[in-house]
Amino acid sequence: PHSARAACGLQGIMVRYRRNFIPGGTYFFTVTLRDRRATTLVDHIGTLRAAFATTQTQHKFTIDAAVVLPEHLHTLITLHTLITLPEGDADYPARWRRIKSLFTTAVAKSARA
Repeated sequence: PHSARAACGLQGIMVRYRRNFIPGGTYFFTVTLRDRRATTLVDHIGTLRAAFATTQTQHKFTIDAAVVLPEHLHTLITLHTLITLPEGDADYPARWRRIKSLFTTAVAKSARA
């Protein structure tokens, strides 16, 4: 079948991500900074912790494990269901958007201060 990926010659080269949305599921994530030489995550570890904590109060999840390195992090996260979230909630992208937004906004403010 014709697709934009095939037209650009990227068929078979680019990864097609599959996302499973399972309420109450446990997920492994690797999140990287655009600049892989940066040390932003460890330089602002308190800000990163605050972004996770704020997001946890708004979108319930448990951090089962986390490894934070200078330019990337790995997390094992379990989403809460049943009483704490609407039935069927498996919206981990919303959680990551919130964490990233809170972190980058706070780091930018501290750079201007």
